[in-house]
Amino acid sequence: MRLRQILAPLPLLFAACTGSWVGAEEPRSILLATTTSVQDSGLLDALLPHFMKQTGIRVRVVAVGTGAALRMGAEGNADLLLTHAPSAERALVNDGISTRRIEFMENHFVLAGPVADPAGVGDAIREAGAPFISRADDSGTNKKEKALLRAAGLDPKERWPALTRTGSGMGLSLQVAGQRSAYILSDIGTFLAFREKTGLVILSKPEPALRNVYSVLLLDTERFPKLHGPEAKALAAFFGQPETQALIANYGRERFGRALFRPIGFTGD
Repeated sequence: MRLRQILAPLPLLFAACTGSWVGAEEPRSILLATTTSVQDSGLLDALLPHFMKQTGIRVRVVAVGTGAALRMGAEGNADLLLTHAPSAERALVNDGISTRRIEFMENHFVLAGPVADPAGVGDAIREAGAPFISRADDSGTNKKEKALLRAAGLDPKERWPALTRTGSGMGLSLQVAGQRSAYILSDIGTFLAFREKTGLVILSKPEPALRNVYSVLLLDTERFPKLHGPEAKALAAFFGQPETQALIANYGRERFGRALFRPIGFTGD
């Protein structure tokens, strides 16, 4: 037998041994750029396996914070966005970068701090000289933090001795706040997920100013033709399915005795 005849079957044999055949199609995938809170809280880990099983589409998650996720979308570097900064999201819609913004769940922000509450809930933290942790990463939480400071007549750019800016995600920032017995603004979902690690307590009450709405943003595939448009639409639709909304409504109940997020149907711009 000639050497060529012996070697000819080897590529197919190698492919079979590695679990794939030469020429087989790659599984469909999508890149989701998202706020860190839905990742740090564990919600995406609870939802995305259902999407994969339902559609066969693999989701690659880049949890970078809302500001960075929106920039990725503006540059066409993500197939779908999951963020929680309504004003900044609507700007992408107005600019024609996003073709649709869809709200699908909400929770609320909380001011958390040490049990002793040395500053007093009613006092201005800065004036009390209490330690405060800011994500300072242009995330949705950081945007809300700056809006609340402006509403209180303070300059978000101003520094004070006890202010620490982490430039990190919600989970890590909460752990820093816990280590330093500091105050911090957090979404309720990530706070509860990390509560045992931080020893912090909630010092605020739910109110309209602390409402926290999460949306998915579809991007313009004519502007960015390399995006996986059909897969992005499939994932966006998945978040609005009754079964998914039920999973969201129950996520966290077993561990925390309450849901971390509340589905709000499937509405938006």
